[in-house]
Amino acid sequence: DEFISSPPRKTVRFGGTLTEILLKYEKGDTTDFELLKHQLSDPDIKDAQIINWLHEFRASVAYLTKELEQLVNILLKLPWLRRSREVVEEYLGFLGNLVSAQTVHLRPCLRMIVSQFVPPRITIREDDVDISDSDDDDENISENFDTCHRALQTVARYVPSTPQFLMPILVEFFPFINKSERTLECYVHNLLRVTVYLPTLRLQILELIIEKLLKLDVSTPQQDIEDAEETANNCASEEKSTEEGLFDMEEDEDRKGNKVVSPSIERMAHPLAERLDILMTILFSYIKDVCHVDGKLDISNTKDLYRDLVSVFDKLILPTHASCHVQYFMFYICSFKLGLAEAFLDHLWKKLQDPNNPSVIRQTAGSYIGSFLARAKFIPIVTVKACLDLLVNWLHKYIDNQDTGANAYCDVALHGPFYSTCQAVFYTLIFRHKQLLDGNLRKGLSYLQSLNFERIVMCQLNPLKICIPSVVNLFAAITRKYQLVFCYTIIERNNRQFIPVVRSGTGGDLVQTCTNPLDSFFPFDPYILKRSKKTIDPMYQFWEELSAEDLENLKKPIKKGTSEDEDDDFLKGETPQNDGVVEIAPNSYESNTRSPVSSIGSPADCYVPYPL
Repeated sequence: DEFISSPPRKTVRFGGTLTEILLKYEKGDTTDFELLKHQLSDPDIKDAQIINWLHEFRASVAYLTKELEQLVNILLKLPWLRRSREVVEEYLGFLGNLVSAQTVHLRPCLRMIVSQFVPPRITIREDDVDISDSDDDDENISENFDTCHRALQTVARYVPSTPQFLMPILVEFFPFINKSERTLECYVHNLLRVTVYLPTLRLQILELIIEKLLKLDVSTPQQDIEDAEETANNCASEEKSTEEGLFDMEEDEDRKGNKVVSPSIERMAHPLAERLDILMTILFSYIKDVCHVDGKLDISNTKDLYRDLVSVFDKLILPTHASCHVQYFMFYICSFKLGLAEAFLDHLWKKLQDPNNPSVIRQTAGSYIGSFLARAKFIPIVTVKACLDLLVNWLHKYIDNQDTGANAYCDVALHGPFYSTCQAVFYTLIFRHKQLLDGNLRKGLSYLQSLNFERIVMCQLNPLKICIPSVVNLFAAITRKYQLVFCYTIIERNNRQFIPVVRSGTGGDLVQTCTNPLDSFFPFDPYILKRSKKTIDPMYQFWEELSAEDLENLKKPIKKGTSEDEDDDFLKGETPQNDGVVEIAPNSYESNTRSPVSSIGSPADCYVPYPL
């Protein structure tokens, strides 16, 4: 108040007062008006001059009508953010006065503020050639962002309709995905900050961010990321071997000192994967911060955010095929409380069983249920059993309705949701069978027998022919061991009926065998982005690789009449977790010829020989 009431410092200026200049302009005398525009556009304008002009403009906002839009635009381009505190405060006061008196300038004001949500660019020129164009590493950038949010809150306080005008501008200014990591990181971070003081925009902002993340995700297939990492590791190894033996003395000195971890270890080799990793880390941090107050879970906040995220999931994630990482925001928020995980499963279950939903959405919902039950450590076995009961009962009812009708034959187009549900059940059993049988073997076996897998496997719809072979092989081995169902006769019959597809092209005939007729994928396959995976890994169930002994055990049926107290090595023995041994995983990147790195942490496409 003292600052505002004090007279402005004297500065050199030309022309009369601002009011006189604007009145002259209305009468057609533009000389002083042009001089005013020139002074305001001067790149060397001093703080005192800015304060002096802003003080006058605050008192004359009534004159700044639509006709003076050009002058207002010059004022909005003033370099106010990187000035003294006095300039910043005066400018915020001017913005408040302007939008409250002349709402016609609301959009330009919002555009000016949002344009500051990314770091400025520093361009270095030599002989009219740009030799450098990079983000400004200004150490005050965080403070500048704080000021931008103060400005936005000021405008929103004076104009209640600000959110509806702001959202299209936030969409328009979202940087392209090929912009620098720093630019994308700052913009997304600032968008999420807006949701804190403009909560009505939260759902739309989350939709916007997740839509952009999804584009990044589907633009970087998992195989491309793995190939880039492998190439980078090979190059690093070659450089290391080339330099080996050089500067031994310095290396010895380094060994004596503290071990320094290279920051490049944290970076993803694939540039788009690096951007996605940074943005996923920000999104996970945001979810955690919103849901926790003073380190404790706030149930109300968490439920509200969960509803918004489920809405985004339904609109964007569920209809998108084979995204690898973005869907993990649902995995993460569900880990906070079992009730959320159960609500998510119930939501997916309703999608799956609703015949009014498109078949592809029902199939994808089935994939999410199976992958979520298999991979989420935080889901207890009692919930897994409840879900298996629902899914298996639905399968039996489906068979009741279809097995004797005109459509009782194997056809993905007709029975896609059925096959997707079968695969979800098989996949869940592969991951969870030890826990289902743990403690009381007889009781566990009795439960699995009650699911009547034999009827599902033997039905006319023939799910073993449609499901991914790696899942079928492991399911067949496990169910044979516990004498739940014998699948190998059906598998062999399916293999005999299976005719490879021959396609002719310019390069000659190509023989293809379709191992994934469902075109299904497991949404929660191993997460491979280096930074953000640290958030997911503690709650993620990796596949415990089958040892040679376990594979041998899978070939031997369990003896009938086994005592429930008798130890069973396969059930109770801990198999070592995968330590980099690479095998083929039952995921959507199915291959029987080589072993993708993505399969680390996934069940192997093991071939268990048919018993003679």
